[in-house]
Amino acid sequence: SLVQMEMAVQRFREQHPSVNVTSILNLPLPELTKKLRDGSLPLDHVFYAYVGKALQMATETNCITEYLQESETQVQKAKPAGKLGLLYGVPVSLKDSIDCQGHDSTLGFIKNINKPVAEDSVVVQVLRRQGAIPFVKTNVPQSLISYDCNNLIFGQTFNPLLYTRSPGGSTGGEGALIGGGGSILGFGTDLGGSLRFPAAFCGICALKPTGNRLSKKGVVSGIPGQKAVTAAVGPIAKDVESLALSMRALLCEDMFSLDSSVPPLPFNEEVYSSTQPLRIGYYETDFFTMPSPAMRRAIRETKQLLEDAGHTLVPFELMNMDYVLFNFCVKGVFADGCASFLKKFKGELEESSLRLFWLMKSPKWFKNVLSWITKPFMPRLSAMLVSMRTNTVEEVWSLHHEMEEFSQQFIAQWKKLNLDVMLCPMLGPALGIGYPAKLSVAVSYTMLYNALDFPAGVVPVTMVTDEDEEELKGYQGYYRDWWDRTMAKAFRGSVGLPVAVQCVALPWQEELCLRFMKEVETL
Repeated sequence: SLVQMEMAVQRFREQHPSVNVTSILNLPLPELTKKLRDGSLPLDHVFYAYVGKALQMATETNCITEYLQESETQVQKAKPAGKLGLLYGVPVSLKDSIDCQGHDSTLGFIKNINKPVAEDSVVVQVLRRQGAIPFVKTNVPQSLISYDCNNLIFGQTFNPLLYTRSPGGSTGGEGALIGGGGSILGFGTDLGGSLRFPAAFCGICALKPTGNRLSKKGVVSGIPGQKAVTAAVGPIAKDVESLALSMRALLCEDMFSLDSSVPPLPFNEEVYSSTQPLRIGYYETDFFTMPSPAMRRAIRETKQLLEDAGHTLVPFELMNMDYVLFNFCVKGVFADGCASFLKKFKGELEESSLRLFWLMKSPKWFKNVLSWITKPFMPRLSAMLVSMRTNTVEEVWSLHHEMEEFSQQFIAQWKKLNLDVMLCPMLGPALGIGYPAKLSVAVSYTMLYNALDFPAGVVPVTMVTDEDEEELKGYQGYYRDWWDRTMAKAFRGSVGLPVAVQCVALPWQEELCLRFMKEVETL
């Protein structure tokens, strides 16, 4: 793929030596689409500018898995005729797990190599109808159930801001590619933070919508059939306006007719462009994963700026996060005793970063015994073990019922405070490569909103300072266990790296979520 890209770029540069690539790459998406649509920028200039930059990022960060060579034909054939799509001529990148006709969706598994899919996923079909040009697929961790980005086919993807850091995952290839400027708009999936981690770690923006706002037809999931914790497809880009534009483009008749299970809710322009002051809930910690000093400061400074701009900020009390993470999130995803997850690894070499493998494979009685032994001195490991046991159907239904009740309680608390949106911490700065595998518990800030199925976006707001680094020396965590000690190490040596916040809204309120994100970004 990289050789094909290199030859394509070389051919183009020989034919068009005077094209100013930098000026094209510096255009924000709304301006780029305007120039493409009015014809002041030729499609091929934009396309090959991005292919060249993507190639550079692939060489630096190992973020691309495949070049979609047919995109070159699409560029040649595109004629500005009739009503142009909202993304006319825009090169877009796709996570490996999003089906693209004639290409593999490997999920980092060797058994999925050379199994080209028969048709485009609905999201890709709609992007094409809106004039977008999918041009590359990007790297993921083996199985997708991880927030690092490494597998045995393509290897490790690196963070473009600092190569010793993880780009986040599982949409890690997108994070690295867009963070490094090699793509202007990408799409990924999120079951526990898989869009939000890469955006936060690479200093860009992402939106995880409500699970069914965008079609998941033709998008391969890490654990098929698992319904307790909701996955979502969403956009990732440099700025909020780009995310809004991509949602505007996707939420159209085409998508609603191609997948009738998606609610026909077009993008609500009025909500997105409103300037009414907001009532914003916020919290600095979930009392489960202690925030790094920079995370805490990110919330405090953003809260202050929002208040100064005339919004009302209301403290929100988050309860029992340990129970939510273990008994809803982990138990929900692995309710079959990890059987479906482990089945995917049959005949595969395991990527060593999956630390909990041997625990997953162990029989129920062993999990019970080990849980009992570790309870006094490692309560979190004990709870994790219990939550990975096999459940009866009755227990799974009871879990679903309990999660529905939790969701209703959470919404009731939200309504009682009369909130519009919520400002929440986002894990950061980027952890060192290999650390996410050791710190599965740190998904607490993100996975809550998959369990609740609320839209949640990420916006970078600050960078780690020397003071943050100094303050980190006192980091002990809430449990002072092996995970907390590892966390303290993982955050170290991060001066200058970006830190983000999460912006959250109630289900189906993506436009309000984006409006809030835009406000945070502007301030």
